[in-house]
Amino acid sequence: MAYKNDSFINTIELGRAIKRRREELSLSLRDVADVTQVSASTLSRIENGTGKPDADNIARLTSWLDMPVDRVMKKNGNEATIEPVIYYPHEATPEIVEAHLRADKNLTPETAKALSELFRVAYSQFKNPGK
Repeated sequence: MAYKNDSFINTIELGRAIKRRREELSLSLRDVADVTQVSASTLSRIENGTGKPDADNIARLTSWLDMPVDRVMKKNGNEATIEPVIYYPHEATPEIVEAHLRADKNLTPETAKALSELFRVAYSQFKNPGK
């Protein structure tokens, strides 16, 4: 897969996804680095929005996140184009809901992010009602 990630990869979204998953699993940057073979310093830069991962690191990280790379691809900016929501059945419900919210043309990116976080909190509270 050859592409210039500056043009096509939304590293802010990738960083948010890594940080969120890392925190959900209570892992340190070093723990994630050991599993993904992406250095802790690179992971830190990606999480902070300053890193520019290469194609190999993008592949390793999206694999660890169990997320299709399409999820962190930049949109083409053409408002007339409807972007498909791509997910796999094994993805967690909050990830699928977030993808749908981000694809909703009626929501600003900030609103979609806020609604996604609200859903995550509610989902984590109510997913196991008997426990």
